[in-house]
Amino acid sequence: MVDLLKTGSTWLEDQRHQHMTRPVTYFRGAGSVTLQATIGKTIFDQQDQFGVVQRTESRDFLVRAVDLVFAGVQTLPQQGDRIVESDGAPSLLYEVVSIGSEPPFRFSDPERATLRIHTKFIGLEATP
Repeated sequence: MVDLLKTGSTWLEDQRHQHMTRPVTYFRGAGSVTLQATIGKTIFDQQDQFGVVQRTESRDFLVRAVDLVFAGVQTLPQQGDRIVESDGAPSLLYEVVSIGSEPPFRFSDPERATLRIHTKFIGLEATP
């Protein structure tokens, strides 16, 4: 029997990738890869030891997991990696971060096909 939810999810992911992305450059050390990414955000609320809620917003990049490849090996995002978004001049530089107890990324779909990478803005640059 055909899994209609999986078929629909795959179709939606293909549509997102085809119609809602822009090129970004993902850096890890000296290596880089150009990816098609959808821009998003996540708001994290965390309570500190005094009961004060700290709100943090990350700029998220949604990319296909199969596209994040270094030296021929598919990999997952790591804290400290960088993403350059060139939407005009100057280019915007973001660093992949963990926020509180959250990891630096999460899968955005049940099929684990899309990565939601959490970042913070660190400056204006052409390359890191």
